[in-house]
Amino acid sequence: MPIRVAGAVTGALLTLTAVAAAPAQAAGYRYWSFWESAGGKPWTYATQGPATARPADGDALGFRFAISNGTDDMSRPSVAPDFPGICGGVEKKDGTKRIAVVVDFGGPLDAPPGETPPKKLIKVGCAQVREDATGAEALAAVAKPLRYDSAAMLCGIAGYPARGCGEQVTEKTSATPAASEAKASSDGGGPSFGVLAGGAAVLALGGAAIWKARRRR
Repeated sequence: MPIRVAGAVTGALLTLTAVAAAPAQAAGYRYWSFWESAGGKPWTYATQGPATARPADGDALGFRFAISNGTDDMSRPSVAPDFPGICGGVEKKDGTKRIAVVVDFGGPLDAPPGETPPKKLIKVGCAQVREDATGAEALAAVAKPLRYDSAAMLCGIAGYPARGCGEQVTEKTSATPAASEAKASSDGGGPSFGVLAGGAAVLALGGAAIWKARRRR
């Protein structure tokens, strides 16, 4: 009987190892992310869309086209929110506000299939718009044409990309135990929920096998 018990435990552990070693799918989305900066502060991920955001005079808006797996790993614009450098030569007029706009088109790896980013990957400009203008209006003053989908999601800036909007991009990644552990460590978290759930189920089955084996003794 002890051999059966040991066999059940060994089988459970081997199955858990197989679960941890199974290939994983890392899904991301290709789209324009929106960033804000007030008073020269670092870029922060915007909590609303440019069509509803209303920046103040002296603020900066950033847009970055990239593939991202979430807000924690989204690429920020590669240019700092330098309002004095972008809008320093623009004098404020009554009834208007000045917004520094940074557009980062990303790189070839971020480009949709069949498309190429503009040769000039960074576009900056100072939008002088009315005081109640939205972030979308400030962007349009610097980087037309803009393209939106039926849900008002920003899909293209300055004509790029010409097609598509927020497509999911899936990439197979190797998830060996060592790689999974390194990934978890670098992400500041533990193993994925799927691995933990699978492991819990396997150990539960192993425990049941042990219990049944003991009852037969």
